[in-house]
Order: sequence, then structure tokens, then C-alpha cells
Amino acid sequence: MRLPSTALILALSAAACTAHAAPAPQQVEISSGKLDLHAQLYKPSGSGPFPVVIALHACGGLGGDGEAVAPRYRDWSERLLKAGYAVLWPDSFGSREVGPQCRPKERKVRARRERVADIAASHKWLAAQGWVAHDRVSLIGWAHGASAVLWAVRPQLALRGMESDYRSAIAFYPECRISSRTGWSARVPTLLLIGARDDIASPTQCRQMVDGAHGRSALARIVVYPGAAHDFDRASLPLHALDGKNPAAPEHGHIGTDADARADAQKRVAEWLAR
Repeated sequence: MRLPSTALILALSAAACTAHAAPAPQQVEISSGKLDLHAQLYKPSGSGPFPVVIALHACGGLGGDGEAVAPRYRDWSERLLKAGYAVLWPDSFGSREVGPQCRPKERKVRARRERVADIAASHKWLAAQGWVAHDRVSLIGWAHGASAVLWAVRPQLALRGMESDYRSAIAFYPECRISSRTGWSARVPTLLLIGARDDIASPTQCRQMVDGAHGRSALARIVVYPGAAHDFDRASLPLHALDGKNPAAPEHGHIGTDADARADAQKRVAEWLAR
């Protein structure tokens, strides 16, 4: 199933105007070596086959405040559902019984190892599902999850034993410091979205990384939004993020988001997935 680019853009945009909540996700269990990887699945009604997005949460974790999926991720899931996509959220932290991984002393789950393994296990699980359009599985990640996406699409990690590779990849404000020094390139079309005011990730290093990949990589593009900070795609911040006591505060950077950057990112995500 493939929606034309214009239809996909309209579907993603229309989801922002709806007042009802996204449907509840289904929890699925994915075998990944010795780990039982918990994941939340949003799936359109019907038998498919549906294109799928494997979505990777940021350093604050997938859920919070008793919710399996945080509001920002529910919002993206609703947009993608309306565009005809299923969305699979592997819970990299909850599955390992660890909390937020935003501060250096908290980091027990690495983007380049454990989270890349979670992506591969999720893709293998999807390959066994009859409702999946196996040639249209894409990746989207935020911050810590976006860094995992950058590692997962490297040519050195080409999938073995899989009929189809990822269709495309999108990374919101990843950490590019290591990748910019290690000759990063991608084997699938990859889009980076980051704010120029980001004080957590480095737009300069991300641009250097993408520019350095030209000529030896699949299509790679970066968009740097002049007025946007880290987490710019969040429609709003919860009240506890404003009181200085939020344990995941380093994920958020500057308080507030740039609405224009957020709207443009929604359009670019739609265009990139519809390629």
C-alpha cells in the first residue's frame, strides 16, 4: 500500500486538527536473543498489507506518568495511522527495566549496540507478519533513538537473511559527534531534522556528517531550522517539564518549540516516507 505524496501530506496534516485521542496500541512481545523486547503497535484496521514505521523513542523513554506511550509519540502515531501506516515502538528501556538514559551516569542502553539490536529484532518480527508491506518498512527516531537510526542504516550493518532492507530513515536531532568522526554514510535514503538552537545535539556536527557522506552514500539530507531548539516537534511540554524537576530535562533543551519548524517537519516526514 502506497499513498501518493500529496495524499500522505494531507493525512499527516489533518491529524493535527483532530480532537480525539489516538487508538490504544497493542502490546507485542519480540524475541531478541535473551531479551523479551516489549513493543507497542499501532495498526490500521483491515488486513493490509500496510507500510510500517519502526519508531525509536528518545532518552526519556517510551512512556511516562503511567502511560505506555508518551503524548508526543501518540501524536506522531495518530498522524501516521491516518496516512495508512502501522507504527511499531520497541521499548528499549522498559524492556530492560531501566529508566531515562539522558544523563551520562544513567546510560546503560547504548544507541549503537542495544538499540540497533532492538531495531533489527523489530524488523525481523515484522518480516514474519502477513499484514506488513515488507518492502515499505522505514525508521524514525528521536534524539537517542535517532542516533540508533544513524547506526542502523550504515552500510556495515546491511541486513542478512532479510528479503527487503529499510525503505528510508528519518532522524530527529541525533547525536552526531561520533558519527561525524567515523566516516558515516547510509545505505538507504536518510533525512536529518535538527534545530539551529539545539543545545543538546550539534547541528554543526550533523551537517559535517551529512556533507562528508556525499558521493559514497545513499541519498542523505539535513534540514537545520534557524529558530528551533531541541525537541522542536513537540506540540507542547508537560507542566512538570517547566518546574525544573523533570528527571529527563536534558532531553528537552530550550523550553518551547518553533511551530513553523514543527509544521515543516511534518510535511518533510510525509514526503520522505512517500518516496
